[in-house]
Amino acid sequence: MPVLTDTSPASEWVEPDEVARPVVTYGVASGKIGAFEVNMHRHLKGQLMLVQRGALSVEVEGGLWIVPPRSAIWVPGSALHAIKASGALEGYSAFVAPDVAAPLFRSCCTVAVTPLLRELLVRAAHLPLLYEEGGENSRLIAVLLDEIAAAKVEDLHLPMPTDARLRAMVDLMMAAPSDRGTLAGWASRVGLSERTLVRLIMRETGMSFGRWRQQLGIVLAVRGLADGASIQQVSADLGYESTPSFVTMFRKTLGTSPRRYMAERHSG
Repeated sequence: MPVLTDTSPASEWVEPDEVARPVVTYGVASGKIGAFEVNMHRHLKGQLMLVQRGALSVEVEGGLWIVPPRSAIWVPGSALHAIKASGALEGYSAFVAPDVAAPLFRSCCTVAVTPLLRELLVRAAHLPLLYEEGGENSRLIAVLLDEIAAAKVEDLHLPMPTDARLRAMVDLMMAAPSDRGTLAGWASRVGLSERTLVRLIMRETGMSFGRWRQQLGIVLAVRGLADGASIQQVSADLGYESTPSFVTMFRKTLGTSPRRYMAERHSG
């Protein structure tokens, strides 16, 4: 995958924690259609990842985040995380040293990206890694940090349980999201009573079973739409009997229709 950053002299990946700058920015691009994965890892620096094209699924300890085009995810420094990308990807990352990241987000979250924040990330990603400090480049980085701090948090988070039986259920649900099985049916499939399943899912995710499954539907829907699937196809993939019922759920959860939600992320 090409690295868009000017690493001077060679365009290649350099571990951001090894770069003696408070903020390190990278741009990456892949013209290939298909998923790739980065296994669990961590950085001392916090990381903001912007998706310009394609989509990201990011699993951080305790949760799964979906990042559609024109959105970004903040991963705090030292947080263990894995990344899965789909589609032809173009993205930009800013790695921020702990002392600089303190006023930013304290926990993992997805955020909406303003045109200014996007342009600042693109511009910063084309700076040399060891950019000159104390001048124009430092001012650019300072404005970038201000825009990151002002970004609006989006609700594209799915709390992930750690209990082995619940994770088995999650894996089954994600593999076949059209399976609209009942609470009793899912409890039986993973060897739990209904009461135990209700108690465990609330304890480990902070959500009821129904609310958690709806949020799963939202993150899978956003991922499918970001991958280029039609609203009708996503609705069918999630097991909805009609497209209008899916659109109603989506609008109720994210405050807008699927069509408008994605149009905003593909607009100039």
